[in-house]
Amino acid sequence: MSNKLRAGVVGVGSMGLNHARIYSELETAELIAVYDPDTSAAERVARKYRCAVASSLDDLAAQTDAVSIAAPTHLHHPIGMHLLGLNRHVLIEKPITETPAHAAEMVDLARERGLILQVGHVERFNPALAALEQRLTRPRFMEVTRLSPYPGRSIEIGVVLDLMIHDLEIILHLVRSPVTSVDAVGVAVLSVGEDIASVRLHFANGCVANVTASRISMEKTRKIRLFQEDAYLSLDYQKQSGKMYRLTDGKIVRERVAIEKGEPLARELQHFIECASAGQQPKVGGVEAMAALELAVQITRQIAERSPRRAD
Repeated sequence: MSNKLRAGVVGVGSMGLNHARIYSELETAELIAVYDPDTSAAERVARKYRCAVASSLDDLAAQTDAVSIAAPTHLHHPIGMHLLGLNRHVLIEKPITETPAHAAEMVDLARERGLILQVGHVERFNPALAALEQRLTRPRFMEVTRLSPYPGRSIEIGVVLDLMIHDLEIILHLVRSPVTSVDAVGVAVLSVGEDIASVRLHFANGCVANVTASRISMEKTRKIRLFQEDAYLSLDYQKQSGKMYRLTDGKIVRERVAIEKGEPLARELQHFIECASAGQQPKVGGVEAMAALELAVQITRQIAERSPRRAD
C-alpha cells in the first residue's frame, strides 16, 4: 500500500501547471486530480501528467488529502474555506486572500480543524535566502529590488500584491521587529492598480528597508542587499548566487557565498507535503502570510491616497 499523500490542484494556468508537474515528480506525493472550470484546459494537464479531471471542488476533495490552489486572488478565500471545510490540507498561492479579514477566517478554520494552511511565498524556499539566513546577525539596512516584464496575468491586483509581497514577507521574517512607519509611492501605467512601487519601511529595532517592485521592466531582476554590523551581503534570487563583504582585521574582504542551487517551487511543495504528512507547521503559514498581506494592503492604500488614478 502506498504511503504517498494524494495531491490535487485547483487552477491549471501557468502556476497551477507547475504545481501539477512537481506533484507528479515528487516521491512523497501522488498527483491524483486537477480541477478547473475550463474543462478542456484541465483535460490537457491531466493527459500530460496522467491524472484525473475532477468535476467539482467536492469531487477533488473526495479524491485527495492535500490541494494546491492556483486560482485568481479573488477566489482564494471561497475556495480555501470550502476545501478546509472538507478537511483538506491547503497550499494557496500568494497573496493569501484579498483582505486580512478573509485571511484571518482561513487561519482560524485551519487551526480549528488541525489542518495545514501553507501560502506560496516561494522565495522563502530559494537557496539564496537560505544562504543569507545562515550568515544573518542583526540587519541594519536592506535594499530589495524585484523587476519583471509585464506579465499578462495577475493584473487584477497591483504590483505590490503581485510581486512586492514576496519581499515584504521575507523582510518581516528577517527583521522580526514591528514596522513603525511606511512611506510608499507608486504609479499605474498599464493596469488599474500600480505597476511600479517603491516603499521605505522603518522598524522598531532601527532597521530600514527600501523595497522596489516593477512589472513593466524589460528584464527580470530579483535581488536583496543586506547590511549588518560587520558585513554586507548581496544575493541574486534569480541566479541563486551571492557575495559577502566582511570587515576583517581592518580590511574589507570579499567572500563568495556558496549556494546549493535548486528549484524553489519544488522545495516549497515538498515542504507542504512533509508538513501535511507529519502535522508540522510550515515555514510560511497563514499567520505569516496574513502579516505580509496587512503590510501590502497598507502600502497600496497609501499609494492610492497619494496618486489616485485619473478617470479617462
